[in-house]
Amino acid sequence: MNRKKTISFAIPCYNEEENIPIVYREVKKIFNQLKKYDYEMIFVDNGSLDKTRGEITKLAKKDKKVKGIFLSRNFGPEASGHAALDHATGDAVIGLPADLQEPPEMIPHFIKKWEEGYDIVLGVYKKIHGDPFILLLIRKLYYQVQKSMSFIDIPQDSTGFGLFSRRVLLAMRSMPEKYRFGRGLLAWVGFKRAFLPYERKKRLHGKSSYNFFEYVKHAERGIFGFSYLLLDLMVYSGFLVTFFSFLFIIVYLFWVIVFGNPIKASIPLMLAIVFFGGVELLAISIIGKYIQVIVEETKARPMYIVEETINISKISKS
Repeated sequence: MNRKKTISFAIPCYNEEENIPIVYREVKKIFNQLKKYDYEMIFVDNGSLDKTRGEITKLAKKDKKVKGIFLSRNFGPEASGHAALDHATGDAVIGLPADLQEPPEMIPHFIKKWEEGYDIVLGVYKKIHGDPFILLLIRKLYYQVQKSMSFIDIPQDSTGFGLFSRRVLLAMRSMPEKYRFGRGLLAWVGFKRAFLPYERKKRLHGKSSYNFFEYVKHAERGIFGFSYLLLDLMVYSGFLVTFFSFLFIIVYLFWVIVFGNPIKASIPLMLAIVFFGGVELLAISIIGKYIQVIVEETKARPMYIVEETINISKISKS
């Protein structure tokens, strides 16, 4: 008898006590129709302050297919997602946020594409419900900037909601970096991929833990982790400024010798000092951000610390 293929669900959670039971019911309902597949649900509690941990524990005690991972504190969304990947044992993995903005009814379509031979099947949202217009505009602008700057083609309008095969999972695990941008890493590993459109729903319960500064930090991970364009621009700008400054000095000295000093006030000098001081500060800040990435990597700290697990015996490495 052939073994059933197993689908692992990586479900990061932070203050999602009301959504946990609904996610569980939705996945079970779908797999009641997909009888030739088995599944496991890996809930990772990222230091929630509500009753999320209790909800996961209740489900895990009554259903062995539910696995709970409780981190010792909030290590950020990238860490909780990676913790789920480290513990996944399935033939394929589906990233499913617990806020239910990504529709679980896409799961059969992801699996179908995977069975057709695609290693990565990503959902690409065509419409978002519930987000303010200004946030949509900023997000769209960021994706355009990221696409123009990155040295790899990172899919736009994707939250990472989708499916990837076991060999993609192993490739993702093999990368030890700590300053992670999951969607960028998923693009970097390559493999055959497909994209499926969907509408992103309004959050069912609770509110997002992301604020403006969290979005900025996440955007920085994508830019400084997958682009060297800012450093290149600094080099090219330095050459241009040096070249034109040298020409200006030659012309200015000639003018002073022949016609006298044309600058009678200190305002132009002050403006030049302020301008180039700002340019230098910006350049140092950019270098500082790249140094920050290096520092994070050289610390060699783990991405997360597990306080407790339920229905998990050990981390699967193969």
